[in-house]
Amino acid sequence: MGDRAVPGPAPAEGLARRTQRTENNILEPDSHGNVQRSDQRRLLIGVWSLVCLFAAIAVFRSHEVAIPFRDPHGTILRNRLLISAMLFVGLVIVDGVARSGPKARRPNAVARVIRDRWTRRRLSLAIAGLLAYHLVYFCYHNLKSWVAFKPVRDDMLLRWDHWLFLGHTPAVALHDLLGQHVAAYALMVVYESFTPVVSVCVVASMVFTERVEEGYVFIASTLWVWILGVSSYYLIPSIGPFHEAPGAFSGLPHTVVQDTQAQYLAQRVQLLAHPHAHDSFAQLGAFASLHVAMTTLLLLMARQYGLRRTARAMTVFVCVTMVATVYLGWHYAVDDIAGVAIAVVSTLVGRTMVPRDPDPVDARRGAVTNRERAKSSRADGAACA
Repeated sequence: MGDRAVPGPAPAEGLARRTQRTENNILEPDSHGNVQRSDQRRLLIGVWSLVCLFAAIAVFRSHEVAIPFRDPHGTILRNRLLISAMLFVGLVIVDGVARSGPKARRPNAVARVIRDRWTRRRLSLAIAGLLAYHLVYFCYHNLKSWVAFKPVRDDMLLRWDHWLFLGHTPAVALHDLLGQHVAAYALMVVYESFTPVVSVCVVASMVFTERVEEGYVFIASTLWVWILGVSSYYLIPSIGPFHEAPGAFSGLPHTVVQDTQAQYLAQRVQLLAHPHAHDSFAQLGAFASLHVAMTTLLLLMARQYGLRRTARAMTVFVCVTMVATVYLGWHYAVDDIAGVAIAVVSTLVGRTMVPRDPDPVDARRGAVTNRERAKSSRADGAACA
């Protein structure tokens, strides 16, 4: 007899292994929320092209008014980036614990779930999305500040409100209906909750969505809210009814709202008087209401993600926010209507920027076909053996 061959895997076994690897790659290419490289490239190009274009417009306006970009006390960019980073780490841990199930008490199990889910690709996409959001927000605030150099049109907005409400002032009607004490404090809390709610939701969209591009629908839509919102400020520059018709709000109790309104007016006066002072920065703009635009967007996104309970809660939150903006004197009623319109348009445009998933039925059919091919290949390999 000749020399005995070194044992090795049978042809059928090797074929089965190769087929299994191929099958797994076909059926579960994105098991941890990754996107295909071509889709990832298209997604990032679309979002960052928008960011760069908006930044270029902001740079042009900065040159026009001869004022550099400003981040007063780090409140617009630096601090918000830090807050987002802390929220991101915290929510990733919460997500890891939730996905660990019964093993959540074991730190090693949670760490393993987090490590498996947060691949380098998913992490880079999430960071790129959050950075895009904050850069657009930074440009938005600077552009909003420079609206102060435009003549205001509050008298026109006030006339529109009177026309819509048959000669009545909406804020006064709300004061008569809700009173001017308990309601003032309750609506103040709702209005002031806007910033923390939005901050958490922006980060949560990158963390909790199963596939990261689903979160990009939210991010892309928010970019358009800020872009269309600041465009509306330039379309109809305004300060707000608390300044145009202060008598309508004289009966409200003194709260942080009045302090903030006085502070914002002083900032505007400072910017107009000393535009080149390093701390000159304005934050007033009434038309359109981006409080309403962003909260309406949160409602639309909750519906998009199939979060029924959240959507019901957000419906109430949107309605109360609309009441609060008018009641407290921040916005005219027409500002709120424009805010809803901006949210709807932003959502529609934001969806077009994110590559769509294949039809679920077609995907399932493709998966079944792949399984059948894999089984056939294994059978053929076994027959050859």
